[in-house]
Amino acid sequence: VQLVESGGGLVQAGGSLRLSCAASGSINSIGAMDWYRQAPGKRRELVAKVTSGDVTTYVDSVKGRFTISRDNAKNTVYLQMNSLKPEDTAVYYCHAELLVRYIWSYYWGQGTQVTVSA
Repeated sequence: VQLVESGGGLVQAGGSLRLSCAASGSINSIGAMDWYRQAPGKRRELVAKVTSGDVTTYVDSVKGRFTISRDNAKNTVYLQMNSLKPEDTAVYYCHAELLVRYIWSYYWGQGTQVTVSA
């Protein structure tokens, strides 16, 4: 079982990026899916969450700019990031609650770097 992120990169302030995270393996079901980020010297923080019922929540600093969504048929969660700011620079991690062999556990992706230049 693994979570594989893609879509990070370098962008100028005001630009956009779309992150994707695909879950693969012997997965029976998927619960909540989240995006976290960690900037150098800072703690990892929850950026956005989408539940299995498509309820979404966001950290205040990204409200109105980021949108989390999921495609259950593809076991994939997305993070559309618009109006990016230099302070959004961080490694972004996918995190998901997965039912694997009928046991619920949390899994992390390997992270993808997002760099926003001023």
